[in-house]
Amino acid sequence: MQAVASAPAKTILFGEHSVVYGEPAIVGAVNKRAVVKIKPSWNKKSILRSYDLNFEAELDTANKKYVLKKGKPGIIRYILEALNKVHNHSPIEIVLSSNIPIGSGLGSSAAVTVATLAALYRYHNIRFNKKSLAHDSHMIEQSVQGIASPLDTLVSTYGGLIYLSKNKKIEHFKVNFNAPFIVGFTNKHGNTGKMVRYVKSLKSKYPKIINSVISSMGQLTNYAKQAIFKKDYQRVGKLMNMNQGFLDVLGVNTFELSRMVYTAREHGAIGSKITGAGGGGSIIALCPGKLESVAKAISKFDNILKLKFTRKGVSSRVYY
Repeated sequence: MQAVASAPAKTILFGEHSVVYGEPAIVGAVNKRAVVKIKPSWNKKSILRSYDLNFEAELDTANKKYVLKKGKPGIIRYILEALNKVHNHSPIEIVLSSNIPIGSGLGSSAAVTVATLAALYRYHNIRFNKKSLAHDSHMIEQSVQGIASPLDTLVSTYGGLIYLSKNKKIEHFKVNFNAPFIVGFTNKHGNTGKMVRYVKSLKSKYPKIINSVISSMGQLTNYAKQAIFKKDYQRVGKLMNMNQGFLDVLGVNTFELSRMVYTAREHGAIGSKITGAGGGGSIIALCPGKLESVAKAISKFDNILKLKFTRKGVSSRVYY
């Protein structure tokens, strides 16, 4: 028997960091996915391997420990946390494949967490729904990172373009907002947990300044919601640029991210900003009619992805 599950990456249009403090956000699932396959292990050891990410580890699921055979450990912590939550610690073999760049701000850890949990639930024949899966996945991310937004795991579970309200109500955009976006990402990886903790520290030191910035980001997101409903690309682009200013104030920008943001604008993007936690990772640029020129300009120094929004969220099945 083999259980298989997959979940999409995401890109945040509006609301990164402010969503951690209860403000609304807009995020979309994109057409890059993590796939997790689980089957019994016949050598009495639990093994995790990924050919895409070039790592392999022997897992002690009961104690959340591992012996790394090759590669870097980053994503293993999320998988171990999921195993500790659901698995009965019998020997299993887990194969992870992913075409989501790690540390790029596209929610790779959330996609892996959602896919791992869904595969485990299928493997153990545990009934679940999307609401419980999103919640449990968020708890795992929070356990690993210390503090985490529910946004990434929500969109990896449900798919589509989502507005998350202040009271955590999910609203799917029914409008077909297939805007021409480019995602640029650096080789300098971001660390979501580290950046969230940094903003939390800044908020503690300068509460009057940072609280007003976070509140303003929430108001901006609501303006963006209306612009998306109207397919007003020019207004969405202008709001993206304003949002980038707030992210600069929060101190999550880097030289590389800033270079991509302004390169995109100089070559025709009507809006560009960091997407994700910052400190490395990705920017997103809205560039109707200028897709190729923006892509070419960014790719001189950094990497690009031409992404599409997808309505497909988590999927899972069992093979006998």
